[in-house]
Amino acid sequence: MRRRCGGIHSLRGKLTLTNVALLALGIVVATAVSLMGMRHYLLGQVDAELTKMRDSLGSSGLTLRQVDSLSVLGVVRDRIAPTGRDDRPTPDSIFTAVDGRGTALTLFGIKPTEAQRGLADAVDDPRALAADPDPHDVSVHGTAYRVTATRLADGPYILLATSTEGLHRGMAKAVGLDLAVGTLLLALLACLTMFSVRRRMRPLEDMVETSSAIAEGDLTRRVPSSREPTQEVEQLRLALNSMLQQVESAYRTRERSAAQLRRFVADASHELRTPLAAIRGYLQLYDKGMLVEAAERKRAWDRVNAEADRMGRLVDELLTLARLDQRPELRFRSVDLSRLVRDAAEDLRAQQPERPVTVAADGALLVSADESGLRQVLGNLVANVRTHTPADVPVRLGVERADGVVRLCVADEGPGLAEEDAVRVFDRFFRAGGGAGSGLGLAIVKGVVRAHGGEVAVCTAPGEGLAVTVTLPVRVPVGS
Repeated sequence: MRRRCGGIHSLRGKLTLTNVALLALGIVVATAVSLMGMRHYLLGQVDAELTKMRDSLGSSGLTLRQVDSLSVLGVVRDRIAPTGRDDRPTPDSIFTAVDGRGTALTLFGIKPTEAQRGLADAVDDPRALAADPDPHDVSVHGTAYRVTATRLADGPYILLATSTEGLHRGMAKAVGLDLAVGTLLLALLACLTMFSVRRRMRPLEDMVETSSAIAEGDLTRRVPSSREPTQEVEQLRLALNSMLQQVESAYRTRERSAAQLRRFVADASHELRTPLAAIRGYLQLYDKGMLVEAAERKRAWDRVNAEADRMGRLVDELLTLARLDQRPELRFRSVDLSRLVRDAAEDLRAQQPERPVTVAADGALLVSADESGLRQVLGNLVANVRTHTPADVPVRLGVERADGVVRLCVADEGPGLAEEDAVRVFDRFFRAGGGAGSGLGLAIVKGVVRAHGGEVAVCTAPGEGLAVTVTLPVRVPVGS
């Protein structure tokens, strides 16, 4: 079952939160910068208009009496707003006259309105306001205004104010719009991030699933390839599969070695138990006085010696295999392999004079090898032929150098082996058909050949004999 990773503390959740937080920060910064820029631009327009009106009125040199006269009203209007339009004060603008203490004065024969008195009360010091080139923010009955002032020729001050409520309402609407769009973008980003991260993390989930399956015992599982792999994830997948292959191989090798060790111990125990049982039986017969005649005692003594010799040979072969398993250091020197082959053939002729023996080992073939090891290889191969084939079966021994290697071949024309027996011929304690011998001879041959860095192979079939070929690497003979 696929295991899904979720929650705010998962990698998927953290990546989503990080992306959303970064976008939210970007939206906030962009909104703040845009609003500040918009406010600065709009306030600049308002201030420019107020400053222009103030400068026009201040440079006209008018007095309050002149401003108050209806005849001069058109001049004042033209000087304040020379565009020719009918720019009468609107509810968003306040125009009032104050004295030096900031008290609102009657203008145009009309008493100050509430808005004009509120403006006069909001301005604490008209002198400082007139001296300041920039308009100021004031609040008139809860409404925000930008106000500036100019001094008339006879002393009073004129206050000019423009409402900024429209500007603030526009900015508030812009903030609301930005928040709505930003929230929508954040939600969309969160959904897209969850989908993208889920798709990109699917190979990691496959790795978790594969690891869990392997932990439960399925060593054959591997991480499948993704349809859209990224470079880093694909490298991780390949490395993990390679590691899993090594783990499986090591586990299989360990299991195989353990099985071979158990079989080896069982076979060795069986091989040692047979001569021990025979020796124990003859000793019991002798102890009970059942061997009365001298011939019987002589036969029992010979059998005990034979079984003891068999046990000795078996123990020696086991020790040889143990040393080979420990990879002993061989003493390489110049060895004439042809001479060793001829010596092995002469030993076989002496042991079985009636057996036809053919030797293809003329001249000298020098190799750098361990002489005792090669003699043991030849001795075991010849002993295998002598033990498992009739005495009149022809045998051929040959050695040659070709293709950069040295090949040693011992072939007979005996009954041969079946295919299933040929596969196990180098296994320890294996004896085809339960024949004679300890079943360790060819295992020792394989161990010695491998210690030399070579290979050994068999070619056989039922009724076609058995040919064992030993291939050794060519080494420069010592002293050559």
